[in-house]
Amino acid sequence: MELRKAQIDTVEQDQPTETEVEGEIRELVRRDVVTDLMRQPENENEMAASSINSMLQRATATSTQEIDTLITEMETLRETLHSEATRVQREVFQYATLTQEALQSSKIIAESLTQLKKAPDA
Repeated sequence: MELRKAQIDTVEQDQPTETEVEGEIRELVRRDVVTDLMRQPENENEMAASSINSMLQRATATSTQEIDTLITEMETLRETLHSEATRVQREVFQYATLTQEALQSSKIIAESLTQLKKAPDA
């Protein structure tokens, strides 16, 4: 169980790093889009490309928002799953402890009964 706990602790330490990287990637993409939007097209081909680019950005904006929402939901589910796994591990450990205590109690009772049967009738 200690090895599993160490693995869980390591995963927890890595999570903020993953989130930071994802945020940095999003920010970089958004900055590139804003920079491209601010530049004025120089010829007709660039105007057409800019128009197509603008249309694609509007079309994909909703998808991007949905993906961001799904990422947030999945992160929440990951946290929930992690807390449930921790709870289940704790309950399994408690059950194992209780089972060992019950087994020890049963052995003591069995030994006591055996000694009572061996004792001469008084």
